[in-house]
Amino acid sequence: MRTLFASILFLLVSAAACAAGGAPAMAKVQPVKLAPHSYYIQGLAGEASTVNQGFMSNAGFVVTSDGVVVFDTLGSPPLGAEMIRQIRKITSQPIRRVIISHYHADHIYGLQAFKALGAEIWAHRRGQEYLASDEAQSRLAQRRKTLYPWVDKTTRLVPADKWLDGETGFEMGGLHFELVYVGPAHSSEDMVMLVKEDGVLYSGDMVFKGRVPYVGNADSKAWLEALGRLLELKPKIMVPGHGKASADATADLVFTRDYLIYLRDTMGKAVANMEPFEEAYAKTSWKEFEHLPAFQAANRVNAYNTYLLMESEGLQTK
Repeated sequence: MRTLFASILFLLVSAAACAAGGAPAMAKVQPVKLAPHSYYIQGLAGEASTVNQGFMSNAGFVVTSDGVVVFDTLGSPPLGAEMIRQIRKITSQPIRRVIISHYHADHIYGLQAFKALGAEIWAHRRGQEYLASDEAQSRLAQRRKTLYPWVDKTTRLVPADKWLDGETGFEMGGLHFELVYVGPAHSSEDMVMLVKEDGVLYSGDMVFKGRVPYVGNADSKAWLEALGRLLELKPKIMVPGHGKASADATADLVFTRDYLIYLRDTMGKAVANMEPFEEAYAKTSWKEFEHLPAFQAANRVNAYNTYLLMESEGLQTK
């Protein structure tokens, strides 16, 4: 019986690897145990590149007596397949469910490897808006060029099997999971997962550590408000979307909060003074952030979009 089970397991993992497509992942995908049931995988700092093979975001998984729950799936199909291999080193329990924090490329391109195993994918319903957008297609085309051969023509966007609306909870193997919708903030569909018995909160990109956050066209005002909601969950350990997990949730939130506040303050003053963006950006001191990974790739875009947001907020108050 054990031999038969092992053979079936091998075939399933092999199928997932084949479904992943692309070149095998060479990055070191190493699970770290945070609590009796909860693990996370820490991506590298910086933007997605051929150097890091798109391995620049975090993911996690929870092992229960009745199956595995996964939170996000890394930034390429081969990375998703490698994540599965690492989970199999820890448990033979079936991977039953994948929770997606939000539909950004670095968190979802590993999905097809998990889908090949028969895992059920859950995400907030607003993720459908992203999948139907031109932005989703243009990002996939861009990653097929910049992350080839790990992201290639076989890489596809995978929709959820279950689209959620608001907050929900579920039980698996005696553990209780709370899914909390905190968007729109970093994205329109931001969702976090609390593993109650372990006290571990997987925050997705609501929290960044050790690199400049990607703000893009986020609603930074709502994002700041949502950070307070994360503290209300009182986690013992928080896993950010990027960076190292820690046991001090308040400290985890400080950097992301302070960066968003600085963007809003500096760009808000520029808008109020009717300064053109280029002049405002050039005169702003970025010394607190310019040494961090992803500064060159993200900061100017973050500032410009915040400038436009502050203009929009100003018009709404008139």
